[in-house]
This record gives sequence, structure tokens and C-alpha cells, in this order.
Amino acid sequence: MVLSKQDKSQDLTVRPEGRLDKSPGPKGVPPQVKILQMMNAYRLSQSISVAAKLGIADLLADGPKKSEELAQSVGVHAQSLYRLLRALASFGVFAEDENGQFGLTPRAAMLQTNVPGSIRAYAIVIGEEWHWRMWGDIAYSVKTGEPAFDHLFGMEFQDYYNQHPEVAKNFDGAMVSVLAMTDAAVMSNYNFSLSGKVVDIGTGGGDGKLIASILKANPNMQGVFFDLPSRLEPVKGLIEAEGLTSRCKLIAGDVFKSFPSGGDAYIIKNLIHDYDDEAAVTILKNCRDAIEQDGKLLVVEMVLPPGNEPSLAKILDVEALIMTAGAIERTEEQYRKLFATAGFKLTNVISTRSPFSILEAVPM
Repeated sequence: MVLSKQDKSQDLTVRPEGRLDKSPGPKGVPPQVKILQMMNAYRLSQSISVAAKLGIADLLADGPKKSEELAQSVGVHAQSLYRLLRALASFGVFAEDENGQFGLTPRAAMLQTNVPGSIRAYAIVIGEEWHWRMWGDIAYSVKTGEPAFDHLFGMEFQDYYNQHPEVAKNFDGAMVSVLAMTDAAVMSNYNFSLSGKVVDIGTGGGDGKLIASILKANPNMQGVFFDLPSRLEPVKGLIEAEGLTSRCKLIAGDVFKSFPSGGDAYIIKNLIHDYDDEAAVTILKNCRDAIEQDGKLLVVEMVLPPGNEPSLAKILDVEALIMTAGAIERTEEQYRKLFATAGFKLTNVISTRSPFSILEAVPM
């Protein structure tokens, strides 16, 4: 999302200055205040999550409303809702006008349900009990190197997901918003016009929309969507609806066993970060066995920036630590070594306006 000028003025990102701030000056913010703001960030995320669960942004789609009207619509305590929205408005999430009505801001608009770039489902997951309890036990992971999630719930997340349908529904919804960002990043920043056959690896949670978009933009191209058998049926409906049945094959399989052969470009998105180096190399080697010699591999992931640069990927790397054994976000150099071990040479890292980058590699 591109922030408006008004929205930029409320950007609360704290950027490291690389020096001790002993004399902040009359307009400076003392370091203890900065870190106090950081320590309170979880309170803000929980507040955003509640507003998302209540669907407040959807109720404001046709214009500002008073908190009393909103509270009646969603069945909550009016004064309490007002206090919540007032706090969020101070961070640029919603805005209160002189009449005491709350309206959408660019940030709040992303909490609507059916809008491009919506992250409502993601906001809901952030506030779910299993998620904040997992973060509450972060010290366990730091001490042991093992997932706090497994320690708390006595099972891996995938098993918990399978046993809790509501958790699975919300988590899948959150992943849809992540996939939308990755798909947009790929489509806006990579030229597929020279690729004859593109293979989209769906086991990072893919829904088929990326391969459909690529094929629609390149009428002479052929495509393959590759995923576990249980995940192909919804994609089949999408491919049929888009009129791409003759140009896109759906192939069932397992990335740890083999890939469909003969592709000129293979896209692996939001998948490699789920695995340790050994498992990741297994996946990449299977891709190397299948790809054409002059083909290209596109891995779409967040890439950790060097030094003290702030990064969402660095926070999500900690989440990987506490949630899933072996999961890890990587630097460009770590990806370079991973690719080389699997028989690929990293040729380009394409930054995008999303948190994701496109790592382009070719067979060695």
C-alpha cells in the first residue's frame, strides 16, 4: 500500500541511528520513550485484531459513523468500543472527526473484507489465543532452540491446525493475504514473456491465481500448477473459470520426491523458509533435476537485510523460531549458498514494493 502524505506523517517506524542518543534535543524523543513505544506494540496489535474481528472497517465502507451506532451493529459496549477506536485513531488506524464519528484511513481500509490488499484475516490471526500464547513463551525457544508452540500445545502446529477447523479457516485466510502480496510482487517485477512453460509450485499455500495471471498476460505460454492431490480441486475450478484448461495442467505430487519436468521457469513461493537447510536443499535438488538447462528458478521469499536495518522479515524469523521446527528466514548470502548446494547459481535478487523479493537462479 502506498501511504498518503497524511498517512506518512503518522508513520511510527523507529529507525536505528547507529549512535548513542545522549542528547536528543528539544524535538527529539528520548531513547527510553522510544523503547517504551516498542514494548507497547503488542497492545496495539491486539487492538487492531479486535477491530478486525468485529468487522468495524466493513461497517465504515459507506462513510463515518459514531461508535454508538457501530457498537449496536456488532453487539458490543458502546463506550468501550469508543475507547478502542480512539486509541487506534491515534495511530492512523481509523480517524475521529469533529462530530465524534469514526471513518476509514488508508490503514483501516486494509481491514475491510473484500478489498484488494486486505489483511483483515491476518489481523484476526495475530489476536488469536494460540498465537499470542506462543509469543508469550518465546523465552523457551531462545533457551532451547525448539518451538515454543510445540512446548505449549504438546503437538506441532500442523497437527493443531488439523484438529481445530476454526484456527485452520482463519490461518488459511491470513495466508491468502500473504499470497496476494507475493503474486503481486511477481507480476509487477518479473517479465515472463520469454518463458515457454512456467511451473507454479503450489505447496507454499498456492491457490492457482499466480499461474492464471501469468498465462492470461502471456497468451502463447503453457503452464503447470503442481501441488498435493488434496489441494488441486479448488485450483481446477479457478483454471476452468478463467478459460485456461487447454493451457494449464494440474499435476499432483510431492516436492520432496520429484517435480514436473521440462519447465522453462519454476516458481517456488513462500515455501523454502519453512524448512531447514537439509530439507530445503532436497526440494531445490528435485527442481534442479526437472528444470531445462537454460531454465530459471524463481524463489519468492522475504530476504533478511544486513546489519541493523529494520525488517519485517527479522521479526517473522523469530516467529519461525517459536512456531515451526527448522523454519528460518535467510539472508541473500544464505540463499546463495543454499542454491549452490542444490546445483543453482543465484543471478539476481529483485526487490519489490512488498516485503517479498524474487531470487532468480539458473542451473549450474
